[in-house]
Amino acid sequence: MKNNYFLPYQERWLNDKSKIKIWEKSRRIGATYVQSYEDVRDCVNKTVPAVWFSSADESAAKEYIDYCEQWVKLFHITAKRLGEVIIDNDKDIKAFVIQFSNGTKIHALSSNPKGFRSKGGKVVLDEFAFHNNPEELWKAARPCITWGYPLRILSTHNGQNCLYYKFIDQVLKGKLKWSHHKTPIQLAVSEGLVDRIYQRKTTPEEQQEWMKNEEDNCFDEYTWLQEYCCIAVDEACAFLPYDLISTCELDDILRPLSEIKNDMFVGMDVGRKKDLTVIWVLEKLENILYTRSVIELVKMPFHKQEEILSEVLSCKPFRRCCPDSTGIGMQLSENAQIKFGKYRVEPIMFTNRIKEEMAYCLRTHFENRTVFIPKQHEIREDLHSIRRITTTANNIRFDADHSDNGHADRFWALALALHAAGNGTGEIHISSRQKFETLKLVKDF
Repeated sequence: MKNNYFLPYQERWLNDKSKIKIWEKSRRIGATYVQSYEDVRDCVNKTVPAVWFSSADESAAKEYIDYCEQWVKLFHITAKRLGEVIIDNDKDIKAFVIQFSNGTKIHALSSNPKGFRSKGGKVVLDEFAFHNNPEELWKAARPCITWGYPLRILSTHNGQNCLYYKFIDQVLKGKLKWSHHKTPIQLAVSEGLVDRIYQRKTTPEEQQEWMKNEEDNCFDEYTWLQEYCCIAVDEACAFLPYDLISTCELDDILRPLSEIKNDMFVGMDVGRKKDLTVIWVLEKLENILYTRSVIELVKMPFHKQEEILSEVLSCKPFRRCCPDSTGIGMQLSENAQIKFGKYRVEPIMFTNRIKEEMAYCLRTHFENRTVFIPKQHEIREDLHSIRRITTTANNIRFDADHSDNGHADRFWALALALHAAGNGTGEIHISSRQKFETLKLVKDF
């Protein structure tokens, strides 16, 4: 019977009789659905006196009760949906309740931790990472199972600073002896999720296309990783948080190079096989820098890269360029300097110190809103990918993981362009020579 209703990962959860289970899961894979079956089964078999279920919002509690009603019909047992019931007048605590003919009950509570006080029975904490006060909820809910009743914790991730992530961390380290289940979207799809959605057997190509469509429609990688891939993203470690990046995004900011009329500054991060080459062009209007062009070159031969850079630097408003001269960028930088002059082209050899200086300069521009960038997914994710890492030698390093989207190449191209726009600027100080020095200069004339 279960094979008709549940996929393999749901069956594994259902067949696990551990006292405490925690499920690290993707969104919308049927976790609450199978949990409701387990809870109805426990009430029908009278292995628990009551079930106390809590989710992050009221709509999720209602959905859970709807699932329970479906299973009640399947078990052919008499049960009555009592609707919303006040279970504590003094604290104004309500719950959606189903009462079984054998005296057991299922309660779907709000996320108010006080709802678990003085209660006993099975506890289910759904979307635990998204409760308003998970610490207080845990303190109130945990004693409910003291007499040997089961506890279930199900959730997607919500960063690395929440109690749910700490639970997972302690379980994986063996410090909490809980049963751990993990179902990212990739596993759910491989075990039949897309087949269930399409109501037919799908091909591997159809499954990949479905996942690609889901990922593309997530808007950002942060959502895809946490909500679908069971990866807790530590936003605190991101050197440029999404909120900061979004304040400097503009639509329709890009322009043809021929339309740039004001001072133009260029940064170039050089790649060849694995990484992108990115040429970032800024136009300065008063004290604000606007991105006018982001040229991305994929696996392009160096002589072609040099031709494209020359076209950019030949624009009349061009003032200064800082190309990456580390490793493979050295010859390209030297040639550009020969052609356009050493005062207009400054090759930058990346070191940890230089990277740190440029990274903080870039962040300061974002904090001050003195630079604006295109509102593009790839650029946003690239800028967000940089992490500030402290090594065991106590050195600061800025780095990002390699991906199909590059290796933070856009981040460093923008940082180089900002370095070109800012380095060497500031107040001009004029000091006059002493009289005798001036006389020496004109002696014998």
